Amino acid sequence: MNSAVRDISIVSEVSADDFRNAMRRLPGGVSVITAGRGRDISGMTVTSVASLSVEPPALIVSVNRDASSWPLIRRHGFFGVNILNADQLDIAERFTGKDGLKGAARFAGAAWFTRASGVPLLAGALAAIDCEVEEVVERHSHAIVIGRVLDLQVSPRTAALAYWHGQYLAIDRDEDAARLAEVSVPPPRFCR
Repeated sequence: MNSAVRDISIVSEVSADDFRNAMRRLPGGVSVITAGRGRDISGMTVTSVASLSVEPPALIVSVNRDASSWPLIRRHGFFGVNILNADQLDIAERFTGKDGLKGAARFAGAAWFTRASGVPLLAGALAAIDCEVEEVVERHSHAIVIGRVLDLQVSPRTAALAYWHGQYLAIDRDEDAARLAEVSVPPPRFCR
């Protein structure tokens, strides 16, 4: 087998703003990552959660290493993933930190529960997932955290909170499926 090795030097001229603008075109589910125990807790709003495997159940989340949750994830080795429903916009906003709230103050006004790890999980979330850190890959400003799922609670609700083009929007499986059915093109009829 022949292989050619080329020395390619690429100079990147992509600005952070241009990249951020491009990534806003990728719709993302909105989740709140929680970390810590007792009063030493924090959390952050993210769109960077993805499943890694089903067997064993594991997921990936990208965490900014400057975030207040990062030291708690490193210290305790556990975190929660709370997939927000469409009615939880206020929680998404609170956990962005834009209003100046930090740590335990972000958790006020919502119901929380714990499972095996002791990490706060959001009651009423579409899914609240308790995770143990399995591996961390640190790159640039972020850490890719692989979490092994310890426990989870799933809501019967169907409307999710998403983020697209710099705005939050609701996606409702039942309502949106009905709307799509109304405007769908009928299947072609075959002549015999």
